[in-house]
Amino acid sequence: MFLSIILPYYKKKKFIKKTLNSIINQSFKKYELIIIYDQKNLDDLDYIKKILKKKIKYRIIINKKNLGVGKSRNIGIKKSKSNYIAFCDADDVWHKKKTEIQLKIMEDNKIRFSHLNYNMINAENKIIGKMKVKKNLRYEDLMKSCDIALSSVIMKRSLLGGSLKFGQTKTKEDYLLWLKISKITKIYGINKSLLSWRKTDNSLSSNTLQKIYDAYTVYKQIEKKNFFITSFFVLRLSIFFLFKKIKQKII
Repeated sequence: MFLSIILPYYKKKKFIKKTLNSIINQSFKKYELIIIYDQKNLDDLDYIKKILKKKIKYRIIINKKNLGVGKSRNIGIKKSKSNYIAFCDADDVWHKKKTEIQLKIMEDNKIRFSHLNYNMINAENKIIGKMKVKKNLRYEDLMKSCDIALSSVIMKRSLLGGSLKFGQTKTKEDYLLWLKISKITKIYGINKSLLSWRKTDNSLSSNTLQKIYDAYTVYKQIEKKNFFITSFFVLRLSIFFLFKKIKQKII
């Protein structure tokens, strides 16, 4: 059993050391780290290499121009060599036993796609919310609300290829892929909090208008419905998102 960890990098110098150290310190050691450097300025490259040194097996792929996280992850997937793939954003933090526990559960239960509970943290590493996931997510559940934290996902590599890849929108590029995958396999939620997902005010994921536009694009692509039905899906997703934010603060 071997794992490829895909990590795109773009202007995350403030957080990348904590993220990389959480990967370096994983109790499960049979993995490769593939960093897709998606920043035109190469100033942060030496800083990243200095953190990694020779502590783990890693590769850095430098994009000739900024491609965005979706295309960058797709490049990382193509370069990966393992039977399992994990994803991590450059500002999120893993518990040291995250991959060990998650992979064992997947192997023991023949699971092809899994994700985890997670804590939400701010720029100062303070917990500002918590998310508990459902044991099983169907396509219909995901159409209402995306409760999958990308950095918590591990999947079988065999699920990817062809049209099954990350989308090209600025946000929700992962949501499109999860919807497609949910049509062909079970989405299994593991009731363990082994991840800290970082929310920052200036991130693309915090841009409400961008998220609404990208949600419309995703629904249009996957359901190919007319304007009114697609708009209904977007409105429903927004309502569930508000409920989820309240829930995260209560748990």
